[in-house]
Amino acid sequence: MTMQRRSLPLSGLRVFEAAARLGSFKAAAQELAVTPTAVSHQIRALEAQTGLVLFDRHVRRVSLTEAGAQLYPVLRDGFDAFEAALARLTQQRTRMQVTISATNAFTVKWLVPRMADFRSQHPGIDLQLQASDDVVDLRSAAVDIAIRYGRGPYPGLVAQPLFTDRFAPVANPRLGVASPDDLAGVPLIRFNWKWSHPDNPTWERWFAVAQRSLPRQAGQLRFSDEGHAIQAAVAGHGVALVSLALIAEELEAGHLVQPFGPVIAGHTYHLAMPADRPPSAPVQAVAQWLSMQAAAHEPGRKKA
Repeated sequence: MTMQRRSLPLSGLRVFEAAARLGSFKAAAQELAVTPTAVSHQIRALEAQTGLVLFDRHVRRVSLTEAGAQLYPVLRDGFDAFEAALARLTQQRTRMQVTISATNAFTVKWLVPRMADFRSQHPGIDLQLQASDDVVDLRSAAVDIAIRYGRGPYPGLVAQPLFTDRFAPVANPRLGVASPDDLAGVPLIRFNWKWSHPDNPTWERWFAVAQRSLPRQAGQLRFSDEGHAIQAAVAGHGVALVSLALIAEELEAGHLVQPFGPVIAGHTYHLAMPADRPPSAPVQAVAQWLSMQAAAHEPGRKKA
C-alpha cells in the first residue's frame, strides 16, 4: 500500500531521524525536549503505521534494522535540505540580498565605481554582482536583475532602456593623437563582439561615418574583451574605439582623452527583470537606483 503525502507521519519520522542519528532514544528525547517514553511511543506508532520494525531494542541501546537503515539516510538528507533552504531564505530576508547580472566590462567599469553611492543610499541592501559575458536565464537562475545589451526584444522579461551606448576614439594623451590624420601612424585597438550585427560600433563603421578611408598601414591590437582594450589604451598602446559610458573615470582623471569625433551610437543597455516574478521592495529600490544613475551619467555628446 502506498502512503499518500498528506498522511505521512511527520512527527514520528522526525523522532525516528533523531533516534537513528543519535543511536539512543534517551539522547533523542533530550534533543527534542520530550521524555524517553514519548520517543518510544512515537517510534512504536510509526512502526505500527508503516508495518515495519525500524529498531532492534537492546538492554542499554538500540540499533537500526535493515528497514530502518534504508529509511534513515533518506530522512537525514531530507531534513538537512529543509534546514539549508530555510537558513538560506531567512538570511536573504534578513540581509535583503539583490543580485545583478551584467557583462564583465559593464560590471567592472560602470557598476563597481558606483557601489559607494549605492551603499550610502541603501545600507540595508546587500548588492551582489554576477559578472559574466554569458546570457543568464533569469527564470531559472538566482538573479533578480540583468543588464542586457542589445536591441531586444527579451522574451519572458520586463525590460526598460537605461541608455544608448556611444563610442568614440580615445587614447592616452601622451600618445599625441590630435586629429583623424594621426590614426594612420598608431595601432588601432579592437575587441571581439559577441555577436555579428551591422550596427556594431567597429572601426570600419566609424571610418565610414567619418567619411574617411581605413588606413591600411596602421597596426592593430585585438582583444577578446572590451575591458582589456580599455586598459591597452590607458597604457598607451594605441587608439581604442570604446564605450564612453565605460571610461568615464579614465576621461575624468585624464588617463584617456577623446580628441575628436565623430561619436557613433552603440547598442542600448536595458534593465531586465523576470516577467513572472513580481519584484520585491529591495529589487525595486535597486532598479530605481540603476535608472537614476543611468539618467545622471548618460554618455556625453560633446565631440560630435
